[in-house]
Amino acid sequence: MIVDRDKCIGCTLCKQDCIVSDIEMIDKKAHIRNLTCIKCGHCIAICPVKAVSCDDEEEYSMEEVIPYEKEDFTIDADKLMNFMKFRRSVRLFKKDEIEEEKIEKIIDAGRFTQTSTNMQDVSYTIVKDSIPELRRMTLGTLNAMADKMLGSEETPKHLLKYAHMWKRMYESFVENPDGPDQLFFKAPLLIIVKAQNEIDGGLASAKMELMIDALGLGTYFSGFFERAASMNPKIGEMIGLKEGEKIISCMVIGYPRVEYKRTVPRKEARITRI
Repeated sequence: MIVDRDKCIGCTLCKQDCIVSDIEMIDKKAHIRNLTCIKCGHCIAICPVKAVSCDDEEEYSMEEVIPYEKEDFTIDADKLMNFMKFRRSVRLFKKDEIEEEKIEKIIDAGRFTQTSTNMQDVSYTIVKDSIPELRRMTLGTLNAMADKMLGSEETPKHLLKYAHMWKRMYESFVENPDGPDQLFFKAPLLIIVKAQNEIDGGLASAKMELMIDALGLGTYFSGFFERAASMNPKIGEMIGLKEGEKIISCMVIGYPRVEYKRTVPRKEARITRI
């Protein structure tokens, strides 16, 4: 990070806001030492006179920096709450392909999500053409897991229903690969979120889901895929899982062929006040 001393007015806001204390004042002007800097960009965002910029244009383009305008950056709280209440997990999709510009916006929603110490450790696998192969690998793994579960007296009873479900899904696939799809529901797109830090990946996934809804698309998180991937390293290899990364979520995405008319009830929040 660098400071234009001609523009700097010495307000010290960047120094006060720097979480890693990497900014000092020299002759009443801000100076970024770049010793502990994590390139979070707070100094760029807070400077009232645009005196701070990034010295690494290859990875951090200043062309992406947008000045704050209230009309463009604020959302009414009640409308936001209603938007989140109306979100539904969608498993009935149209055959329509998803436009590339919409996919880019979904990825950007994850890319601009905060990460611990600005690690930016979240990565994404976009699956379109390889959905049939990924489905085959996932169902085969779930079927093998089901055999072990059904063959063990130690399997909790509440998990047996999943074992039976996985075997039915696999048998249906073997009988007719183009038939009903109870795994990815014939969606045209999967986005798999991977990260070293689970919270980073979870936050990114949540914000991506909001963008998916805002774009008129629908999604649900495939827990079955995540379960299978945790047991079969070949799935990780296929989706480009790197050492140290974990699969955080698998979002199954498409245009909904259903229309919901209202929100749904929820239990009261469990709150502890201390």
